[in-house]
Amino acid sequence: MSGEDAPAQQQNAEEQKNQETKKPAEEPKAETKPDSPPATAATEAAAAPAAAEKAPEEETFTYRSLVLTGYGGYDKVKLQVKKGKPALKAGEVMVRVKMCGLNFADLMARQGLYDRLPSPPVTPGMECSGIIEAVGEEVTDRKVGDKVLVLNRSGLWQEVAVVPATHTFIMPEGMSFEEAAALPVNYITAYMMLFDFGHLRPNQSVLVHMAAGGVGIAATQLCRTVSDVTVFGTASASKHEVITEGGVNHAIDYRTKDYVEEVRKISPKGLDIVLDPLGGSDTHKGYNLLKPMGKLISYGAANMLSGQKKNLLAVAKTWYHQFSVHSLSLIQGNRSVCGFHLGYLDSETELIAQAMDTILGLYRQGKVKPRIDSTFHLEQVGDAMRKMQERNNIGKIVLTTEPMKEEELKKEEAKKEDKKKDDKKKDDKKKDDGKKEEKKKEEKKEEKKEEKKEEKKEEKKEEKKEEKKEEEKKEEPKKAEN
Repeated sequence: MSGEDAPAQQQNAEEQKNQETKKPAEEPKAETKPDSPPATAATEAAAAPAAAEKAPEEETFTYRSLVLTGYGGYDKVKLQVKKGKPALKAGEVMVRVKMCGLNFADLMARQGLYDRLPSPPVTPGMECSGIIEAVGEEVTDRKVGDKVLVLNRSGLWQEVAVVPATHTFIMPEGMSFEEAAALPVNYITAYMMLFDFGHLRPNQSVLVHMAAGGVGIAATQLCRTVSDVTVFGTASASKHEVITEGGVNHAIDYRTKDYVEEVRKISPKGLDIVLDPLGGSDTHKGYNLLKPMGKLISYGAANMLSGQKKNLLAVAKTWYHQFSVHSLSLIQGNRSVCGFHLGYLDSETELIAQAMDTILGLYRQGKVKPRIDSTFHLEQVGDAMRKMQERNNIGKIVLTTEPMKEEELKKEEAKKEDKKKDDKKKDDKKKDDGKKEEKKKEEKKEEKKEEKKEEKKEEKKEEKKEEKKEEEKKEEPKKAEN
């Protein structure tokens, strides 16, 4: 995906207002004063460098940014070049972004299924890592040159980001930019669910769905910080070795086995905590797996995501099976149901900071460490999203802001063309398969109609036979009399 000149995209009304204030100033014009004597050649020569010095930096400042241009497939996220240096308000810092984290919410946002992202055109991205390049007024605890990890509602998939200083956290010694970009969303989510809602204690049991994903691996690592916690993890069979090494006690292949039955075999009484990112019917299953005093924590609706574009059938199916429970059922079952959405905690800076301080402390102790699955360039964001959506990652997928080399870029463009052709073939095949299915259904209907006709014919034949038999029976006494 090559960079193309485009105006800076606005993420919300407030950002738009800020953008208007940071438009490049026009070239300063020499004032004409009628009473002043004409300038000499010497004064003009002296004024030239001064005018050059006054040329605003904003006129030459550009940075690359990923922009969601509309809802739909992977091609809706485009790499563009923004012009103009972002303006800093009081309490804000400007970060030169090194790495960005990719999250499942970003996939849902691309399809218009994530309400915390402003409407397109908008730059996605909730987490990144980088170096502070400038600080605004009233910022006292950050300075230029600080290496930070950043958590924000959106706007971080770009080379330069302006955020409140309270949304940044100093990177510990030895932490890489990849790890820093992989940590905020996944580990804060897992930590707050397990400890704030779950009150995880020794000798308890936890079910972690999508155990090979970013939140799944974070949750497993955090469970290991408490003694004798039993972790059940669902993932495809090819990922079992990795998640078992990471701390999952019982790996379950959700594609070939019923995870409810598998859990019941090992823990007949049920579980203490179920982390549910799936929604729909899986929330019902999770609730029924709870033992007395157990907690179900719902934090997503991944079942809604099917294919690179919004699948209305999958969305409708998930909503149709949406879990609801009566308060009396909770009371009588001694169970609790919680909901977690990090996107709606963006104003709770103290709460987030406390969780982050604890997590960074665990990182320094070597108890947690993000697992990086792969790193993609901004130009390859479509491939990155595809990999996550097809569930081919084990751990975190990260985007780097380092530009691709020209040779790599040419290869990437060729790959994209091939993928477009492949996607078209797949779409055409799906349509053909759909038509074939419809044809088969019609043929089956016709066959059933024919079968019913034959059955009716047979029934009529049988009826005629029965009538003949009845007539013969009636005729028999007459024959006997004769």
